[in-house]
Amino acid sequence: MYTPSKKVLENYSRVMVDFALGRGKGIKKGEVVYLQYDAEAQPLALEVFKRILEKGAYPMLKSNEEAFEKIMFEVADDDQLSFFPKKYTKTLIDTIDHRLYLIATRNPFLLKNVDPKKIVKANVQKHAIRKWLFEKEDKGKLTWSLCLYGTEGMAREAGLTLEEFWQEIINACYLDESDPITTWKNTYIQLNNLLNKMNKLPIDKLHITSEKTDLWIKMGEKRQWLGARGANIPSFEIFTSPDWRGYEGHVYFDFPLYRYGNVIEKIYFEFKNGIIVKAKAEKNEKLIQTLVNQKNANKIGEYSLTDKRFSRIKRFTANTLYDENFGGEYGNSHLAFGTSYHDAYSGDIKNMTKADWDRLGFNESIEHLDVINTKPKTVEATMNDGSKKIIYKNGIFVI
Repeated sequence: MYTPSKKVLENYSRVMVDFALGRGKGIKKGEVVYLQYDAEAQPLALEVFKRILEKGAYPMLKSNEEAFEKIMFEVADDDQLSFFPKKYTKTLIDTIDHRLYLIATRNPFLLKNVDPKKIVKANVQKHAIRKWLFEKEDKGKLTWSLCLYGTEGMAREAGLTLEEFWQEIINACYLDESDPITTWKNTYIQLNNLLNKMNKLPIDKLHITSEKTDLWIKMGEKRQWLGARGANIPSFEIFTSPDWRGYEGHVYFDFPLYRYGNVIEKIYFEFKNGIIVKAKAEKNEKLIQTLVNQKNANKIGEYSLTDKRFSRIKRFTANTLYDENFGGEYGNSHLAFGTSYHDAYSGDIKNMTKADWDRLGFNESIEHLDVINTKPKTVEATMNDGSKKIIYKNGIFVI
C-alpha cells in the first residue's frame, strides 16, 4: 500500500496550520484548534497535532470512525438519531478559535443501504451547529479549513491507484515543493488580483449558457466575490452567494454528486422565482429530490467559477473538495443548493440580524451541497447601467 512520505506530510501540516487557518495567515500562539479527522488520516493528524503544538497553540482532537456511523443508522431509533448534546456543543464552539477537518473516507458507499430519511433526521442537529459557527465566524472569531487524505476507497472510485490519487493531492497542494506556503501565497496574490477586478464590476445579473443550461442569476444587494482565503485546501475558485430569489431558467451538472453513500449522476435543475421546481437525475433521482425537499434546500446558496489557468486539478477525483476546483479543459462552474455564505455580503456583517439576511436573500439551510458543471460555457454579465460584458468563457475569466 502506498504511503505518502514524511516530507509530504510535514509540508501538508504546515500548509494547513501555518497558512490555511487564519485566512491565509496561520494560527497564533495561545489559540485553540479543533482538529477533527477520519481515522485513516491519522498519519497526517499526528503531523498536524505536532505542528499546532510547535506554534504554541492548543489542539483539541476528535477522531471519526465510519463503522460507528453505520451502526448508528442501522440500530438507533428516531429519538436516538435526533439526540443533540446542545450545551456540550455550544461550549465547544465557544472555546475554539479554528477548526480543521482531515477527510479520509474509506468507503464512499458505506451508507448506501441506509434510508436517506434517517440521515436527514440525524442532520437536523447540524442546523444549530452551523448557526453557532456562522455567528462566531461573522464576528471574526473563528476560521476553518478542510483537506483530503487519500484512501484506497476514494482512489478506486476515481479510477486511480492510491499512488496516483496521492499524486493528485501532492500536485494540487504543492506538497512536493521545498516551500509550498510561498507558492500558495503567490497563487493567492494572482487570485486576489482577479477578485479585485470582479468586485469592481457593477454586476446586476449573470447569464450562463452551456449544454442543457440557460440560467439567469440576479446578484442582489451589496454582494462581493470571494476566494483565496484558506478555507479548503486546495481552493482555486471564485465564488459568491447571490440573492436566492434571483435564479431563473435551467442548469445541468455533468459531474456526479456523492451523498449518503450513494452517487447521483447527471443532475438537472429548473428554477422559478429562485425555487428549484424540478430536480431530475439519470441515476438516484429520488435521492436528489429528497435532498432538495429539505427546508430551504430548494434554494441556492453559492455560485462559483474556477479558472483553468489557476487550478492544478485535471482529473476527476469523486470528491467534492477537489472536483469543485476542477480545471481540466473548460474549468468548472458550480452551484451549491442550501445555505449561503455571509461573507459574500460586502457590508459590515458583525451586527447583521436574521431579518437582515432574509431581506437580502441569503439562504439558511442544514445543507450546502455543490453540484458541478465542467462543460464549455459562457457567462455574460449585465451591469447596473444595462451594458453587457462576457466575463468567463471556455474555462477562463476574460475581464
